[in-house]
Amino acid sequence: MSKSPQNRYKESLEKGNLKPDKAQEAALRSFQRLHEQLSEKPKNLVQKILRPKNREVLRGIYIYGGVGRGKSMLMDLFYKSLPSTLKKRRVHFHEFMIEVHDYIHTRREDEGFDEGIDGVLPALAARIAERAKVLCFDEFHVTDVADAMILGRLFTALFEWEVVIVATSNWPPDKLYEGGLQRDRFLPFIALLKSKMEVIHLDSPNDYRTLFLQTEGSYFWPLGDNSSARVKELFIKLTDGITPREETLQVKGRDIPVIAAKGVAWFTFSQLCEQPLGAEDYLKIATSYHTVFLENLPKLNYDRRNEAKRLMTLIDALYENRNRLIVTADAPPDKLYQGHDHEFEFQRTVSRLLEMQSKEYLNNFL
Repeated sequence: MSKSPQNRYKESLEKGNLKPDKAQEAALRSFQRLHEQLSEKPKNLVQKILRPKNREVLRGIYIYGGVGRGKSMLMDLFYKSLPSTLKKRRVHFHEFMIEVHDYIHTRREDEGFDEGIDGVLPALAARIAERAKVLCFDEFHVTDVADAMILGRLFTALFEWEVVIVATSNWPPDKLYEGGLQRDRFLPFIALLKSKMEVIHLDSPNDYRTLFLQTEGSYFWPLGDNSSARVKELFIKLTDGITPREETLQVKGRDIPVIAAKGVAWFTFSQLCEQPLGAEDYLKIATSYHTVFLENLPKLNYDRRNEAKRLMTLIDALYENRNRLIVTADAPPDKLYQGHDHEFEFQRTVSRLLEMQSKEYLNNFL
């Protein structure tokens, strides 16, 4: 018999892997409630036969809150506690929507396609429901108009198939797709979520990832195996071990490839500072991810003044947007630039790199 979410949480507290957190414990009660409902079995054959087929779908959970508050950890406890006999799936929401669009595209390519989008989505919902009674989404967020127009019909069909949905998000339902095109047509979907899922604000005062960074550090030098190993460990910790995926940011026709997971992006110095990128590109990165890893930052001499200028612009964008920055470098900040062209200007970059490692900066991270 699998352990319940509450039992797993208690074990983690006893082992010292977690610290007591009243906000987490309050949210945990909802996961425990859903776990017990999903694990409940009819006591005898009569109950099984008389169990109503049109019973109300169990209410799922939509948990939102700031980065590092424990949303994914609670989802982990819940997901691992579900009975092995229960069909379940956990997937990043972005990945799920790619699958949805691929399915729609494939059906449209089929010869004789004439069912329209309203005919495709119920069939897709049936396919999903056949494979998963419980569907768990990481990082639920809607920014794309095509996604926004699909979700209401797809989720209505999923709920009709009695699929239980659990999702983590950084945004409350009412903030989803805020400012998007034709958002009025998206509002019924928000109402549907709120009616079918228990909405929980995980309002913990603690950002456990920031506390981890304060302990482990965020600027590693010199370059070498030790620094590389430490930042890779940090990346795994900050992304909850989720396999990163390849993404592409587009800025005025330019493509910026990114390796990312859970709002954390990984770049090399070569990618960002040896390419003809500018302030708009760096601002796009800053507003797309809350944490940026910058690998292999070299010492910059006179012959690399262009790269130094781009680095200054990048650090300005990340600092002003209050991003977290994790760096591997060949020297401490005050020894990075050894040229003359930007010597005075670079002092601001040095100051900001130092401040971005400070407890005060990390505590103010949004």
